Amino acid sequence: MSAAALLLGFVALQRLGELGWATRNTRALRRCGAEEHGRAHYPAIIALHVGWLAALFLGAAPETAIRWPPLAAFLALQGLRLWAIAALGPYWTTRVITLPQAPLVRRGPYRYLRHPNYLVVALEVPLLSLALGAWRTALLFTPLNLLALAWRIRVEERALAGRRTIPFAADPLMQQHGASFATPPAAAPQDEEHGAWQPR
Repeated sequence: MSAAALLLGFVALQRLGELGWATRNTRALRRCGAEEHGRAHYPAIIALHVGWLAALFLGAAPETAIRWPPLAAFLALQGLRLWAIAALGPYWTTRVITLPQAPLVRRGPYRYLRHPNYLVVALEVPLLSLALGAWRTALLFTPLNLLALAWRIRVEERALAGRRTIPFAADPLMQQHGASFATPPAAAPQDEEHGAWQPR
């Protein structure tokens, strides 16, 4: 099996694992009374990413050489992805799911970036494509991905608009999981430009 096929297999397994974790969290949040927003955009995002990976699989010849600089950048991004997932904990889903009584998450990378996971998604499409020498795939799917992310962020910001004044101590999942689940409120920035509750 070629290095390109191994790399794409790893990415596909990573996505499936994330989808399983997100589905588990989504079910738990819905049992707590969470609501889904913007259902119409979700199939489009799934189709886009399936199409992107399929294009890379079909275009990766056995002799495809790996380009190491973009691959190194892609792998570094996975650290930020895992940090964002860990920070969101039971709130992380692939859908826009909101729990009405929960405050915004302002720990981990959400203390510094409003949408760290979307930054990863925006950059990984061109980086992985270029790592495999698929510059045409990068040119096609990068702008499509950015348009999908812009749509997603608009949906998410509307869903979160009424949640910014909820006090940290009111987090129902923090109360359920204990203090180890959360950052003390004194350490959390209070302005809206640093950190947001991102339901992914």
